[in-house]
Amino acid sequence: MNEIIISCSNLRKSYYQGEFEVPVLMGINLHVVAGETLAIVGISGSGKSTLLHLLGGLDAPTTGDIQIMGQNIAIINEEERCQLRNQSLGFIYQFHHLLPEFSALENVAMPLLIRHMNSNESYDHAAEVLKQVGLGHRLSHTPGELSGGERQRAAVARALVTKPACILADEPTGNLDRHTAGEVFDLMLELNRGAGASLIIVTHDPLLAKRTGRILRLVDGMLT
Repeated sequence: MNEIIISCSNLRKSYYQGEFEVPVLMGINLHVVAGETLAIVGISGSGKSTLLHLLGGLDAPTTGDIQIMGQNIAIINEEERCQLRNQSLGFIYQFHHLLPEFSALENVAMPLLIRHMNSNESYDHAAEVLKQVGLGHRLSHTPGELSGGERQRAAVARALVTKPACILADEPTGNLDRHTAGEVFDLMLELNRGAGASLIIVTHDPLLAKRTGRILRLVDGMLT
C-alpha cells in the first residue's frame, strides 16, 4: 500500500468581513499517496488556492486536521512546520517568485542553503537540477535575463532541489502561452515520475488536468 503523503479531514476555512462569516471550504476530506498526480479544478474564487495553501501548511484552517508525512501540523510549532515544509514539500506558483538580484543557480540553491547544507554541495546539486530542466547553460543568468518559460523552469528546479515527497503547484503554467505551458507541464510530469514525488496541481486548464491521474472539482466548498 502506498504511503499517504498529505491528508486532511473535515477541513473547513472561513474568512470574516466584520461580523459576517464568509465560508470558503465546507468540510474537505482528502488523501494523497506517494507518486500520485492530482488536479484540483474549479471556477475562480472557489477556494482552490486556499485549499492548496492549507495542505502546504502555509495557512491555518478554521477547523479540521491536516497531516503531512503523518505529522499533524496543528500540534507542532511554526519552526517545526517550516522544517517539515522545507524537507517534504516543494511549491510552484503562477508567478515564479524568483529573487531578481540572484542568479538562477543561487535561486535554486536557496532551499538547500536554508537547510544549512554545505554551500558547495548546494550549488552542485542546484546546477544538476537546472541541467535536468534544460537550463544548464543559464546558471549565471538572473531572472530578468530569462524568458517566461525559462523562469518557470527555474521555479520547477527550485521546487525539486530538496527532493520533496510532494509538489504543490498553483496555476504553474497560467502565466505562459499554450506551447510553453505544455512544455513546462511535460517537464513537471517527467520529473514527477523520475523522483517519485506526488504532484497536486491547481489549474483552470482542463487539458492539463486531464493529464493527471485524478481530477477533483471544488464546488460550493466541497470536493467532488
